[in-house]
Amino acid sequence: MMKVDYQFDQMADRRIDHARKWDQKIIQSKYPGTPKDCIPMWIADMDFKAAPAIDEAFMKIAQNGAYGYTYAYDEFYEAVMNWHKHRHNNQVEKDWITLSYGTVSTIHYLYQAFCQPNDCVIMNTPVYDPFRYAAVHNGINVVANTLKLVAGRYEIDFDLLEEQLRTRRPKIFLFCSPHNPSGRMWELAEIKKVAQLCQQYGTIFVCDEVHSEIILSGKFISALQLPESYYDNLIVLTSPNKGFNLGGLKTSYSIIPNEQLRRTFCHRLEMNSITSPNLFGVVGIITAYNECEDWLDAMTDYIRENYRYTKEFIENNLPDWQLMEMSASYLPWIDISKTGKTALDIVEPLAKIGGVIIEPGTNYASDGENFVRLNIGTPKPILVEALNRIKAFMVKN
Repeated sequence: MMKVDYQFDQMADRRIDHARKWDQKIIQSKYPGTPKDCIPMWIADMDFKAAPAIDEAFMKIAQNGAYGYTYAYDEFYEAVMNWHKHRHNNQVEKDWITLSYGTVSTIHYLYQAFCQPNDCVIMNTPVYDPFRYAAVHNGINVVANTLKLVAGRYEIDFDLLEEQLRTRRPKIFLFCSPHNPSGRMWELAEIKKVAQLCQQYGTIFVCDEVHSEIILSGKFISALQLPESYYDNLIVLTSPNKGFNLGGLKTSYSIIPNEQLRRTFCHRLEMNSITSPNLFGVVGIITAYNECEDWLDAMTDYIRENYRYTKEFIENNLPDWQLMEMSASYLPWIDISKTGKTALDIVEPLAKIGGVIIEPGTNYASDGENFVRLNIGTPKPILVEALNRIKAFMVKN
């Protein structure tokens, strides 16, 4: 089969889709006075054009000119089951799959389904902040299981975890795998240990696997690789949105093997009128999974090269920045503690003076004050310019 050149060096015009990442109104509201030619490396949104097959599928719908109510039809379930079997060696049954409106909103529904006000949920920190935000805004307490930084790599503090599970009795452990923000892929033994402890203390094990498609090194292990004895306490959240950059479609799905857990969750969706899905979202999932794996692999190769370049650039030019080894996704996590500055000390002036917007570690629930995150899901010429601007700024500041 002939290899397709997908031209990842060519950027989509982000003005047309009013991308929050690039929109001047959004940028100026957050960082007033930022130059108009700033390079945004913050929001987890890639700048590449979508896989051509996805464009073609959307154009077919648009040319038909009908945008009415749809449902999760058989092709959707078949695409999900086939993808998981082929890509991750997961055996998923149709009844386990529930379509919903994006992973973040699904987290809100899960908290609402399984928690009461003043209950607890637990999560490793630092972590993607909507995990925390969803809890706080539903009146639920957050237990932070701080990750240990060992030789530049996060490890789970299992002694602390067991103590927190035993004393706080959280209803849900929201586990990020691969970990966001560090790109750490957990090993099967680690996932199994978490599952064992959750089962022992009556905590539902919810595993967010949305960053599982862009794998730079190693092999991703899904929680669905656990022995079936853990399935009665397991909920997996995922979607093609990160891998294929379809986040704006606000469509994702959960995999819940246990019937009672699934019924409770689906009842909460019905209470929130989460019924008819996004027409383009369903088509996007089906097309991505059925027709676009070669695009995903080519894009991953491109990200891998961007990561190699970023790692070497930082090592050679920013000695006080320590890039954490990243196995998954396109969002390097960097320890800036040797600079003597906090994330906020760097991020705001870098945006306004240096013309590059990066993400402060303070946006990741807790324990991220000395870290920043970059988005390298962009054409390499833009990445090179951004890194050079960062270097120039740090030399002067």
